[in-house]
Amino acid sequence: MTVAFRPRPSVVRRDSGLYAYERALARRGLTPIAGVDEAGRGACAGPLVVAAVILRRQIPDLGDSKLLTALAREQLYDQIVRSAHIGIVVIPPAEIDARGLHRSNISGMRRAVARLTCDPQYILTDGFPVPGLPAPSLAVWKGDQVAACMAAASIVAKVTRDRMMVSLDAEFPSYGFADHKGYVTPGHRLALEAYGPCAHHRFSFVTVAREMGENEMGAGVA
Repeated sequence: MTVAFRPRPSVVRRDSGLYAYERALARRGLTPIAGVDEAGRGACAGPLVVAAVILRRQIPDLGDSKLLTALAREQLYDQIVRSAHIGIVVIPPAEIDARGLHRSNISGMRRAVARLTCDPQYILTDGFPVPGLPAPSLAVWKGDQVAACMAAASIVAKVTRDRMMVSLDAEFPSYGFADHKGYVTPGHRLALEAYGPCAHHRFSFVTVAREMGENEMGAGVA
């Protein structure tokens, strides 16, 4: 029986550089390596976007998408697209409401890997294990900060989703989607209070459900 290699703290230090996981796996012949991450998990509106990325070369200045400026993300996104195998899955709010956020996320990660045009020999997932992947895998806590392929996946997912939210803002300008990208902010709360949720809100999320209930009670009193 073949035992999957799992990098240990003694093998890979989190301060060893962004390509340390890839180097440790490559030394054992486990290449190519896919990184998987998502964007929009904590939002109450808009889709969940999951990306899987296999880098074909090192990319300078790569980093966790949340720690980069919007301009830096866009520039790195263009570099990643030119030098990587990419699989992207967009999960709409209705599917999140029907299946639940975690199940949708797990399914999205499997589907994103399946859409890669190159078969990975090892897969790094952000945060939690994903059963049913086609190769050995490892869940890495805050992996987008310590593994290059996961940082690339976080950038692809974030830029893809941000662009979608900007497009939604043109269709639903009252909510300010271009600014907050569907996350809960004071301005977003005020818009929900004033207009109620739109079709792109996640009705299973407490912030949206609360506003629905209050709007329905208000309509009943009126």
